[in-house]
This record gives sequence, C-alpha cells and structure tokens, in this order.
Amino acid sequence: MSQTAKTLIADGLVLLSLEGGVAHLRLNRPDAANGMSVELLKALYDAIMICHGEPDVRVLLLTGEGANFCAGGDVRAFAAEGTALPHYVRRATAYLQDAVLSLSRLQAPVVVAVQGFAAGGGGFGLVCAADLVIAAESAKFLAGATRVAMAPDAGVSVTLARLVGLRKATEILLRNPIINARDALDLGLVNQVVPDAALAEAARTLALELAQGAPRALAATKRLLRSGMAMGMESCLSEEARTVSELAGTADAREGLAAVIERRKPMFTGA
Repeated sequence: MSQTAKTLIADGLVLLSLEGGVAHLRLNRPDAANGMSVELLKALYDAIMICHGEPDVRVLLLTGEGANFCAGGDVRAFAAEGTALPHYVRRATAYLQDAVLSLSRLQAPVVVAVQGFAAGGGGFGLVCAADLVIAAESAKFLAGATRVAMAPDAGVSVTLARLVGLRKATEILLRNPIINARDALDLGLVNQVVPDAALAEAARTLALELAQGAPRALAATKRLLRSGMAMGMESCLSEEARTVSELAGTADAREGLAAVIERRKPMFTGA
C-alpha cells in the first residue's frame, strides 16, 4: 500500500487527496452549507469515479468543509429555475443517483463524517448510502424532501428503511423531524458519536484502521451485505460460500492466519 500523499483534485467544488490508502473526498462549498447544485453533484460523481480508477484506494472518507456536512439540495439554485425547475431537478437527480450508485459499487468501504446538518438527498442521502458513519455531537439529520413538496431521492426510500425499519423510516420521511446525533446513533443511522472537536481525528483513525484491512475481503463483505438487501437468504448463502472459498486462496488469507498463529499484526497487500 502506497503511503505517498497524492493530490487528485486540488481546487473546485470538491477536493480529493489520497494518502495511506485513504482517499479523502471533501465537499467544498462551505459558504452554501455544501448545498448540492448540479455543478457540485457532477463534480462529486467525477471524483468518485476517479477513486474507482485508483488502485491504491482502500477506503473513501467523505467529509464536508465548513460548519455543515451537506444541507441537501441548493434551494436557492432550485428556486431560481422557476418553471424550468423540473429539467434542473432531473439533471441534479441523475448526477446524485450516479454518485450514490458509484459509492455503493466502490470496492473500498465508504466512511462519512458529519458535522452540522446532513439534510435532503445530498446530505441525508449520502449518510444512508455510506458503509460507516461518524457524527459530531452537535450533528443534525433531516430527510426534508416532503417538507418542500418533493419525494426522497438518493435511494433513501430503500436505504433508510433497511437501516431503521419501515415504520420509523415512514415517520422520518413523512414528518421530517430533526434528528440529533444521539438519536441517530440509537436509530442505527450512525455508528459512532464523538465530541465536535474530535470528529476529524476520529474519522481519520477509522479510515486508517480500515485501510490496514485485507482489501479484497472488505470489498467482498461490502458486496455481500449490499446484495443481501436485494436477495433472499438462500441466494445469500450460496454467494457467501462461493466468496469465502475464493478468498481462501488469496495471499492475504494466508497472511491473516499466520498472523493469528504468530500473535502479530497482519500485513495485508491485497494479493
């Protein structure tokens, strides 16, 4: 695994760097609470696709610059479209859907760190699409779509129910409560809540921990979990058996077993 720091996107609406196997993708529109315009969504999708093509990416860490992770769709940009809004929303939704699907299909685990608001398809949707989520104590979560006469997007109509159950998902999407970090933890929306000042370091620590794992095993596990959401138990069992057998032939599997026997930390190479 390369330890060399590499800047992949140096400026613009998103920033992307790679170091120690961790691709750090930052939403970079802090003056608008990282509100999702068409331009930002396209830049986000393009950045995720760069990660797909980088062999050294073992983890993707997604964060937002400024006080908020992402306040959702850029309502000012939406309102400015007037009667042309449906066309604008179609473009925005297409890029958002592409971004969410690209995150789910990325072999590397996706970690999201949330400060301030995570709202709408852009913020709340990305949280639901992530593999692991860390939230600052002051973080707040809001679905928000029906509040502005819209419907959920970014796959939230599927992912949220999988995370919190159908009844609770229905309540969240229809009533639009603002969910604080502790309640989000209890609901299963996030994995960990940390003090605001500790968020960046906690997210980085988690990402680096995952980056030390066996990449093919992590990728296979992520794929099995996500495909299991659509398949029944019988299909999952056969796919699990095939995948475990395949992984057993890797050098990383042999290294993992040797490390346990020798009581040392494994050194995974992805082979």
